[in-house]
Amino acid sequence: MKIDILTLFPKMFDGILQESIIKRAIEKKLVTINVIDFRKFSKLNNHQVDDTPYGGGGGMVLRCEPLVSAIESVKDENSKVLLMCPQGKPYKEADALRLSQEKHLIFVCGHYEGYDERIRSFVDEELSIGDYVLTGGEIPSMAIMDSIIRLLPGVIKEESYTEDSFMNDLLDYPTYTKPADFRGLKVPEVLLSGNHEKIKEWRAAQRIENTKKRRQDLLEK
Repeated sequence: MKIDILTLFPKMFDGILQESIIKRAIEKKLVTINVIDFRKFSKLNNHQVDDTPYGGGGGMVLRCEPLVSAIESVKDENSKVLLMCPQGKPYKEADALRLSQEKHLIFVCGHYEGYDERIRSFVDEELSIGDYVLTGGEIPSMAIMDSIIRLLPGVIKEESYTEDSFMNDLLDYPTYTKPADFRGLKVPEVLLSGNHEKIKEWRAAQRIENTKKRRQDLLEK
């Protein structure tokens, strides 16, 4: 997979691209990630990318020209352009699975008061990670990118995510490790039994119980 990230703050991505699973995925050539400063596409002398809104109001609005030029500089027939926006569709695990099948993703990270409305004509999807507003689209793009990359073949073992939370609209089952007794809090006996069939049944039941307890809304769907 190829990923292009359009942002005004490319250094924000240094950490996520140089650590942990994403770093290993890059090193194994399972994903290629380019971070592009779309300020370079401004034709104004001072490389300005924003301006005051027509009709008045507070804040500055991102101009069409530099962002659209940046999109067009990397877009091809295999590209899907994703706009990070609090007004976008709430992002779900099903979206991560779907987008992990794409060949090329372009993340557009906004900033300031928002986008010129006409930018929406040049994107394929608008995505939001929650009903709140951040200072920019960089953090949402990192979260979404991480959720997608971990699903790419060869990045992690398939068994590590097939029963993750939100698969089949259920949360994950509880997990434990050593010691078997920590301050009187004991690991369930079934997990120590060695009976893999009973463990499988227990985990399936626990996914339902966990979802009932923490996310009743998922069961109601």
